[in-house]
Amino acid sequence: MGIGYRELADVLRDGIQRGEYPPGSTLPKQDEIADEHDVNIKTVRQAVRLLEAEGLVTPVRRRGTVVRQRPPMKRLGIERYAKSKWKFGLVAFAADREASGREWKPTDQTQTVRKIEADADIAEAYGIPEGAPVYERARLVKDGDVPTHTLASYYRPEDVEGTPIIDPTPGPASRGGGFAVLTMQGLEPDTMTETFHSRMPTPEEIEQLQLPAGEPVMVLQRRTFTRDGRIVEFARGIHAASRFSWSYTFKIPD
Repeated sequence: MGIGYRELADVLRDGIQRGEYPPGSTLPKQDEIADEHDVNIKTVRQAVRLLEAEGLVTPVRRRGTVVRQRPPMKRLGIERYAKSKWKFGLVAFAADREASGREWKPTDQTQTVRKIEADADIAEAYGIPEGAPVYERARLVKDGDVPTHTLASYYRPEDVEGTPIIDPTPGPASRGGGFAVLTMQGLEPDTMTETFHSRMPTPEEIEQLQLPAGEPVMVLQRRTFTRDGRIVEFARGIHAASRFSWSYTFKIPD
């Protein structure tokens, strides 16, 4: 009598983790797995579905069951926001790309700019009433043809009207991005708080980020302040969990 689907999933998972099935490779055909382990096709399908739910494999049309790539992109922590970068023309997502040894171009970032009514999160961040007008700069960032994350930044109208931040042209707001523009407005970013949590994606996020079955997203909320404590940007990002590793280097406080 053959093994159950959970035991079969254990065997296949071990093979993936040992490198027997490296990232980007395909698992053997399901009938071959069934013959090798003396189980029926239904057991193989159940085992593969379990690995899909764990985010280890994904079905690809005309290829079969493909082992997922490990996180290919470093997302730097505080280093991605270094003033030495954005003051000299390197925006944060491009700093991540360079740290990952990957090429980038301004059109890897598209965006939509519009004036909207502040929702509860935006209103709480800025200390303004819900429904107050704010500018939203919403970006979709890609690595080649593959979307990696979305990021939407929200600004007070009086801080950004008449600046490149509300220019809808694809790419960063300037060579140094939005932070460089804020600096020119006398609102130089000085400190920020980033908060993260993970959850399963919405149907819209699955489509926008081209997410395979079972993949969660990492949700970022970022608040950026001037030296005197004025908030000048509130941002929300949705990141495909498998496409980034998160890296932070910092001095340990006394």
